[in-house]
Amino acid sequence: MKRILSLFALLLVAAIATAQVHIPTRDEVGAAVCPTEIAPIKAPFYMPEMVRPTFPDYTVRVACPTNGDMATRAIQKAIDQTAKRGGGRVIVPAGHWHTGRITLKSNVELHLEEGCELHFSGEIEDYLPAVFTTNEGVEITSLGACIYACDEENIALTGKGRLIGPKSGSIKERQVSFAVEKIDINTPVEKRIYDGRNGGEVFLPTFFGPINCKKVFLEGVKFEQGFFWNIAPVYCEELIIRGVEVESVGIPRGDGVDITCCKYVLIEYSTMGCGDDNFAMKGGRNEYGEAIGRASENIVMRHCLTLRGHGGITCGSETAGWIRNLYTHDCVFDGTQIGIRFKTRRPRAGGGENLTYERIRMRTTKGAIVWDMLGNPAWTGELASRFPVRSWTKLTPAFRAITIRDIVVEGCRELIDMKSIPESPVRYLQIENLTLDMRHTQCDWDDARNRKLMLLRDVEGMSMRNFKMIGAKKPLIEVVDGRNLLFENWTTEGITPEMHFEGPLTGDIRFYNSPGWEQFTR
Repeated sequence: MKRILSLFALLLVAAIATAQVHIPTRDEVGAAVCPTEIAPIKAPFYMPEMVRPTFPDYTVRVACPTNGDMATRAIQKAIDQTAKRGGGRVIVPAGHWHTGRITLKSNVELHLEEGCELHFSGEIEDYLPAVFTTNEGVEITSLGACIYACDEENIALTGKGRLIGPKSGSIKERQVSFAVEKIDINTPVEKRIYDGRNGGEVFLPTFFGPINCKKVFLEGVKFEQGFFWNIAPVYCEELIIRGVEVESVGIPRGDGVDITCCKYVLIEYSTMGCGDDNFAMKGGRNEYGEAIGRASENIVMRHCLTLRGHGGITCGSETAGWIRNLYTHDCVFDGTQIGIRFKTRRPRAGGGENLTYERIRMRTTKGAIVWDMLGNPAWTGELASRFPVRSWTKLTPAFRAITIRDIVVEGCRELIDMKSIPESPVRYLQIENLTLDMRHTQCDWDDARNRKLMLLRDVEGMSMRNFKMIGAKKPLIEVVDGRNLLFENWTTEGITPEMHFEGPLTGDIRFYNSPGWEQFTR
């Protein structure tokens, strides 16, 4: 009997060892396949039970004007009256409605019926009075968001309706781009007023921008051609985003989902085609965010699809309050410029830690996994230069404790492009079970200009195990001041390995069970 049990145990172990991890395909993810129920969350950190919210049994159907007049007053009146009654559901019917800013209230669900189109105004007057909001991590008083809420609890925007931004108007004509360039940190928030009055400037409103709210639910709607960032909650807790679509290709800074200093977030079954980053996690900017000290943390993103855009899943570049405990899994990035992206700059502070990515399929037009921690001289000046090495300060950002596993890359220009900061190298990076298939990519790696498979610059403590490469003939790996690097179980038959080493700190590089590569152990 013991022998039978022992044999059974050995067979079980063998079966587990040979089991194939399923990497989703495009038709298994995104808004088109969003289920009705929210599945339980399994994450490598604590997450509360995330459930569909409930609202009082009271419904108001908005009677929108039919002569082309603004529907703002009718929609807002229905929301306000429902909130005064203790909450309920406000339904906007099918139709083509014009509106200015809409403000959600506690215990109210705003539901857009299928066929409902909310066309938002491009005029400043339709977003006044100015409200407390943020611009890329800097607190201001300006136009807020097209759909706005502040200090509310248990709010929802749902349905199959569309939200459509304007093509022109005074907002775009009098916009100012970056608050960090306009505002002195010593100026009180209540005096950082950009409301456009008397011909003054304004900051672009986000599309859906709750701030300092709890229990926020967003489901089903589609955002098209907004001013700026589309789904941009700030300082929120217990936030669910599911089954939504964003189409902002061609919109500068047209991010899809930007999570800023929020806690307990679930993003699932959503589809992004964007003019900038698709999904981005942010923690506030520079000394402004460092002074506030609020992190984006305990975030799960699953079963999402990205199409065009700058980054499938991005951390940064606003990192001051930290981005921690992020779990991204079972996603597809198809045609995005970069798949997994890490961004920050020398003065941005904070950084990212305890970041996990697994079971992701990607096809990118640029890099698959990219760190950009120095930026462009056009924006950051001399701080974009690696040298001289700067002293560590409270505004020095860092990325550490990152796990990337069970990844399939079906074409890219660079597999890993790591440009980090010499005084703050990427630390404690684990990559496991990565397959790179270059058979169907347009990138010609025989061309010397495209031969850099990996650039590992300023990294300390990295392991890369179980790496399989298909279809790349002469890939180059360049290590610059990389130390304590372990590469194990690499399968690259028919490929001529090549490595270049630079920098006085480069060393302790080990290859195991990787034919052709073990010669580079040093």
